[in-house]
Amino acid sequence: MPAIVLVGAQWGDEGKGKATDLIGGQVDYVVKFNGGNNAGHTVVIDGETYALHLLPSGILTPGVTPVIGNGVVVDLAVLFEELDALEARGIDTSRLVVSANAHLIPSYNRTLDKVTERFLGKRRIGTTGRGIGPTYADKMARVGLRVQDLFDEKILRQKVEGALEQKNQLLVKVYNRRAVSVDEVADELLSYADRLRPMVTDTALLLDRALTDGKVVIMEAGQATLLDVDHGTYPFVTSSNATAGGASTGSGVPPTRIDGVIAVLKAYTTRVGEGPFPTELFGDEGERLRKAGGEFGTTTGRPRRCGWLDTVIGRYATRINGTTDLVVTKLDVLTGYDPVPVCVAYDIDGVRHDEMPMTQTEFHHAVPIFEYFEGWDDDISGARTLDDLPPAARRYLEAIEDMCKAPISAVGVGPGREQIVAIRDLVR
Repeated sequence: MPAIVLVGAQWGDEGKGKATDLIGGQVDYVVKFNGGNNAGHTVVIDGETYALHLLPSGILTPGVTPVIGNGVVVDLAVLFEELDALEARGIDTSRLVVSANAHLIPSYNRTLDKVTERFLGKRRIGTTGRGIGPTYADKMARVGLRVQDLFDEKILRQKVEGALEQKNQLLVKVYNRRAVSVDEVADELLSYADRLRPMVTDTALLLDRALTDGKVVIMEAGQATLLDVDHGTYPFVTSSNATAGGASTGSGVPPTRIDGVIAVLKAYTTRVGEGPFPTELFGDEGERLRKAGGEFGTTTGRPRRCGWLDTVIGRYATRINGTTDLVVTKLDVLTGYDPVPVCVAYDIDGVRHDEMPMTQTEFHHAVPIFEYFEGWDDDISGARTLDDLPPAARRYLEAIEDMCKAPISAVGVGPGREQIVAIRDLVR
């Protein structure tokens, strides 16, 4: 049975949790393979809204094993806060498993993240300040702390001491903050060890055996394609690989066992934080789209920047991820717009670009070239088949397929998990 990767095709907040829920009844394992609690999934079940930040969205589906893979960075306080909140609402969280190789977010990295961003001033990235970037930097610098270190106190304290030799220099001499002691960091982390221990396993081995046994595994990206540290709008990106290629390194599932890539594309475009955004709307136009779509960050509550659909980045996402299926979300938000603009190319200094420009400088100068599509006024929230959609909405979807060069397999028409037009099976 297949391993399937699920990614965001834009700058995040596309509704990946909805796509996971759509196939939840066919899935045995849902793996989070990158990122940390710097992003979120909002899932609506029977009118109940669940906001997940660190946990895989599969934790809400009975019978599914949610997996935090080795590519994730874990804030233990946040992990247990989320688990406790779900259990208080009657959700069984006992199936969660966590990779022994996942990295931990220590308190000093949360502090460094916040003070560094303030120090950058106008050059700030737009980080959430949750310690994600510094923790990935520690991982690459080989001074990071891993989940398995919690179970060897001597090793943990040695690693914390080694990391603080540099971190305290930065905190005290550059940022005028107090030094952090080894004991306060180690003791906080060790306080979670006993509760975490039963959840920890060799998740790469677990997933290999699951696939061999014919189970269906979904590998779910945090953030999205344009936030990928290699393939996104650098430096306004996250600190991990949020594209399909990151699924293998972040989970231990080899690429030869991946059968499909589902890319989730919002019917318009949003992003949070700094960085270029060619189709961004400002003033009343942007506010109208923001209110209609409820575009406020799941993790931070920040208002999202909103703009029209950009099919240049849609094509780019298809190419980078090897997309086999598109899931288009929030089509209902465009009800009442007429015409509906779609960015089909960029004008950069008088030259038309149909593909993503090679340099970040060019992308900063990109001016969208729009085509305009007939809108619709019908309430589409009850649609369950393509025939239920008005002709103009169907033509809009056909244009997306043509421009993004991938077939649409499902369309979201409302916030509820049942409000979806299913076109073809995502698990084949």
